[in-house]
Amino acid sequence: MKQRGLSTELIHRGEDAPVRADSVNVPIYETTTFLFESADEVRRYQEGTLDKYLYSRYANPTVVVTEQKIAALDRAEAALVFASGMAASSTLLLTFLNPGDELLCSAATYGGTFHLVNDVLTRFKIAVRFATIEELADPDRLIGSRTRMCWIESPINPTLRCLDIARVARACRERGVLSVLDNTFASPINQQPLALGVDLAMQSATKYLNGHSDVTGGAVSGSRELLQRVDMMRRLLGPVMDPQAAFALARGLKTLPVRMARHNASAEAAARFLEQDRRVIRVFYPGLSSHPDHEVARAQMSGFSGMVTFEVAGGLEGASRVFDRFQVIRRATSLGGVDSLVSLPVLTSHYNYGEEELGRAGVTAGMLRVSIGLEDEADLIEDLDQALG
Repeated sequence: MKQRGLSTELIHRGEDAPVRADSVNVPIYETTTFLFESADEVRRYQEGTLDKYLYSRYANPTVVVTEQKIAALDRAEAALVFASGMAASSTLLLTFLNPGDELLCSAATYGGTFHLVNDVLTRFKIAVRFATIEELADPDRLIGSRTRMCWIESPINPTLRCLDIARVARACRERGVLSVLDNTFASPINQQPLALGVDLAMQSATKYLNGHSDVTGGAVSGSRELLQRVDMMRRLLGPVMDPQAAFALARGLKTLPVRMARHNASAEAAARFLEQDRRVIRVFYPGLSSHPDHEVARAQMSGFSGMVTFEVAGGLEGASRVFDRFQVIRRATSLGGVDSLVSLPVLTSHYNYGEEELGRAGVTAGMLRVSIGLEDEADLIEDLDQALG
């Protein structure tokens, strides 16, 4: 063979070298496609008799390792990751719902989920029925002949109300309805949805799973049979996570247990401080005995997470005054990172909700939602104190 040209050498030199397997961390396979030795290899891959990778929209080694870690956390047979939490949600919904089906959804849910099912899903002739927390306490009466999926959160954004997950899951299973739980606010460290009987656990990996506010992602865990169906839809829709993001997510997962222990402890301390402060109307934290669902939370959670919501007088104007005075806690949306963040739900997660919709979700204009990070506990409480004025 004649000597190759410079362009060919630059493109191919070293690309066929075997990957060393003694790295502490999984390598980032930042590639769109993978090599085959022969047509026979391609045929065997397509037949499922050759364990190999074809194309990163289908599967990628870095992404697969991250999925295996999440499956282990959720005690699931399988898990899949996505480019965002909303990508995970939309793929799930489009996998299992068809025109004429009904989705039963908690009225108190993340704003993105609400608008996805209310504004988008209904365009495909899928009926959506919203149920309040009180109605979901008796799920047997809610499930109808057209209901194919039940979508719930617990704890719920931003009120941190908690549903009896096992009861909802049992009612769904007895009627052949698929149950999905958004476990973002709890994380697998504090709550195990599949062990409580839920079919599929969904999470925004942007939050606690990654934990550093530098990755956008979503995750779904469940049985291998259900996840195979979701995987086929993911391949068609294309919302796969990039290998670089998967690498950062896998790195964040390694510290999840120790991070959640700190989030849990500091959030409980902050909640107890706020509960005793007369400048605060109400505090929402499942770990407080005053929380309406405290006993439910105790029965199904091993920790109460790092989210604290509280309400002050004066509606949005009063909440905005407190919001503007924070010095340690930072003004930003999202949650679950090492930095403590504060947001105003009516201007972020529940923006563009009508008054009736806010009422059904239990959200008021005077609410502030705080994601307690990993800063010194005393500094956080001092900042809450001075922000209240």
